[in-house]
Amino acid sequence: MVIKKKSHPKFIVPNFGAKHKTRVKERWRHQRGIDSKKRKKKAFMGAEPTIGYRNPKSIRHRLADNNYAVLVHNPEELINIINNPNINEFDIVISKSVGKKKRITIKEVAEKNGVRVRNGA
Repeated sequence: MVIKKKSHPKFIVPNFGAKHKTRVKERWRHQRGIDSKKRKKKAFMGAEPTIGYRNPKSIRHRLADNNYAVLVHNPEELINIINNPNINEFDIVISKSVGKKKRITIKEVAEKNGVRVRNGA
């Protein structure tokens, strides 16, 4: 089953039409100015993040294939996940800082127990 999450517009800080100015990055910060049109929720200034864009609890934090991604740093953490009765709901992601030897060990333990590794290559 593939999950379809809600989409939302880009939430950007207004740059007042000056596209050549790159000092205002493409990210969201709450508008605090007393005369800010964005703070006053004028439609032409674009959307603000609100609670209405949130996904339902049943699909929140899930991947497209309806599983959760769990970050693993060592084989002991993987064994704790394997002992979970809902093991088929989890995919593991091996941490970026894990070295090659430990990565191979984690991958072998996961394959032996039928756990999918998202970045095991």
